[in-house]
Amino acid sequence: MSLKRRNRVEATFAMSSMTDLVFLLLLFFVMASTMSSPNDIKINLPTSRAQKVSRPQVAKVSIDNLGNYYVALGKAKPVQVAPESLEAYLSTIQASDTTMYIALHADEDVAYKEVVRVLDIANEHKMKLVVATKRD
Repeated sequence: MSLKRRNRVEATFAMSSMTDLVFLLLLFFVMASTMSSPNDIKINLPTSRAQKVSRPQVAKVSIDNLGNYYVALGKAKPVQVAPESLEAYLSTIQASDTTMYIALHADEDVAYKEVVRVLDIANEHKMKLVVATKRD
């Protein structure tokens, strides 16, 4: 006499709860990525193999492909500065914090003389300067 099993075990998986979880994660990452502060000024940086160095106080000087200068202190919104008043603006920032350094974000299509202008200002006022690049 052979006994047969009446309950058959099926190997199935309910995908509805898994898709709900995936959509919730997708929604979270989309919302989290839009809340980060993106670069407001579109600059095409040159590439480099050097590592990123972080310091506490940074004055970010950006030069876009049209030659416009923007200065942002820390994570503040960039302020457009005329090229003639850039030196005075940076020296007033340096007067408040002597450990500050400049991070130069210049578009790769900007004329070299515009980059040298910022380098000269940093050299004259003995400011530390870092040139920002994209990773290779």
